[in-house]
Amino acid sequence: MTTPAYDDQNVFAKILRGELPSHKVYEDNDTLVIMDIMPRGDGHILVIPKAASRNIIDIALADLNAVMATVQKMARTVVKAFGADGTTIQQFSEPAGGQVVFHTHVHVIPRFDGVKLKPHTGEMADNDLLAEQAEKIRSALD
Repeated sequence: MTTPAYDDQNVFAKILRGELPSHKVYEDNDTLVIMDIMPRGDGHILVIPKAASRNIIDIALADLNAVMATVQKMARTVVKAFGADGTTIQQFSEPAGGQVVFHTHVHVIPRFDGVKLKPHTGEMADNDLLAEQAEKIRSALD
């Protein structure tokens, strides 16, 4: 398989450049964490590297390490913020793997015993609810 070239016009590249709005939860030198606007559960966030890459297939090792360190930090944070019983961590690569936005990103979803993930409907969540959940997560950061 040949990985297609990175397209810097994807939605996450535009968010990183400040061209599109997002609910920012956390940021460091290498990563940005935002609320997923089509969440599959309360507190569903995305961890995005600032460096350009399509997915886990082409990401530089240093960028992957930074992403995974942030994933761990945010998994702990959303469990604390929502009183969750666990998390689901997902990363999709290329269309065959379910990827829709072609900038590396990792889903971190707080999970609760007996509560199934919502289906991916393509419908956006209420903006005020996302803002409220983003603040809840920011408040729980160590």
